[in-house]
Amino acid sequence: MSPVVMKNHPSEFKADAVALVLSRPDRTITSIAQDLGVGRETPRLRVRAAQRAAGPG
Repeated sequence: MSPVVMKNHPSEFKADAVALVLSRPDRTITSIAQDLGVGRETPRLRVRAAQRAAGPG
């Protein structure tokens, strides 16, 4: 089994990934993550963090 390599993506990449997930309700987070070459939990966690930062509403 290969070791897991953590990638440090620029903040623009992270913001674009969140925007992509939120703008494409017809796609699964897993499929978007595969297209971006990241783990499936990465965009999910970033979306949750962005939603918490935006506050209620």
